[in-house]
Amino acid sequence: MIDLRFLREQPDVVRASQRARGEDPALVDVLLEADAARRAAVATADSLRAEQKALGKKVGKASPDERVSLLAHGQELSAKVKEAEAAEHAANAELDTAQRALSNVVQEGAPAGGEDDFVLLETVGSTPEFDFTPKDHLELGESLGLIDMERGAKVSGARFYFLTGYGALLQLGLLQLAAQRATANGFSMMIPPVLVRPEIMAGTGFLGQHAAEIYHLEEDDLYLVGTSEVPLAGYHSGEILDLSAGPKRYAGWSSCFRREAGSYGKDTRGIIRVHQFDKVEMFVYCKPEDADAEHRRLLGWEREMLAAIEVPYRVIDVAAGDLGSSAARKFDCEAWVPTQRTYRELTSTSNCTTFQGRRLSVRYRDENGKPQIAATLNGTLATTRWIVALLENHQRADGSVRVPEALVPFVGKEVLEAV
Repeated sequence: MIDLRFLREQPDVVRASQRARGEDPALVDVLLEADAARRAAVATADSLRAEQKALGKKVGKASPDERVSLLAHGQELSAKVKEAEAAEHAANAELDTAQRALSNVVQEGAPAGGEDDFVLLETVGSTPEFDFTPKDHLELGESLGLIDMERGAKVSGARFYFLTGYGALLQLGLLQLAAQRATANGFSMMIPPVLVRPEIMAGTGFLGQHAAEIYHLEEDDLYLVGTSEVPLAGYHSGEILDLSAGPKRYAGWSSCFRREAGSYGKDTRGIIRVHQFDKVEMFVYCKPEDADAEHRRLLGWEREMLAAIEVPYRVIDVAAGDLGSSAARKFDCEAWVPTQRTYRELTSTSNCTTFQGRRLSVRYRDENGKPQIAATLNGTLATTRWIVALLENHQRADGSVRVPEALVPFVGKEVLEAV
């Protein structure tokens, strides 16, 4: 949720944010009206409750004759209080609905527009030039015994797969390297649950425009997570954190599940868009004034991981319309995929400011001991999709693939070859 005080003071900024996202700026006025109605309802109910309390004191001091009329007035007042409290409850519900309809306020400097309107910040490394026709990741994966899509489909359906042999070790190596790097950088490793309650999923903002992507177990009313950002965001829900020593940093290792609704016919080959994958995700709670610097740190740690697997990549500033409802700013790192002759997302890091913290009631105490809403951030440190870029960029003419030096201790081989 966005800050109502900010909304009242700078409604034009919020309207501009909505327009930058390609969303309805009229929702700002709906929320302003709901906020005003709720404040009026609260004031009316408070006034009547105060009057009722004062009347109760009068009854105790009144003479028998006066008490009869006061009690009669008290019954009328009690009915008015109940009516006012019902109106207050309804106004609170309408305010909550209106507030949840608005996405986070886009950070100043983020580009406006949709998916193709990103700003290129940097290109790192040289794209490989092969003196042979390169194979795509699936052809390499199948020929080297790393990926089995056919049996994945037989067992679970389209967009499922088996990672086999050194393919499994390659993924485990990527995630283990990410876990080691995260721990060295002060993150606490977590293996979180992958099923969460509706209030946790809603609290992170994923039940809005991303609801179609999520698997829901209706009988249990639980959701399968698409990222460990969700359980990590809920980890401290309803709590007051001690951030006096700096941000709280967690790294979650989990399987992730996405329906990939609306992507039929797009990236159906191989493991670029699949229904299940594994990921190490960074998640941070911090003071709002520290969030921008922390966002840059997350990007830096992502870049270090990409350097470790030795793939060329670019960094983009994601446009407002492609941020997702919770993020105020997002940077993606996209690796070069030789057979597609384009860059594809490998990491994403988002500054969600206080949007999730407000929904999940995650707070900290300021220097005066007053509770304030905490900011949250997230960022990818490694995921299954990285295998795509790794195989394609490190392939050799004989069909083998060089294993990056940083992964050799985990994989146990310097070169992956057909058996």
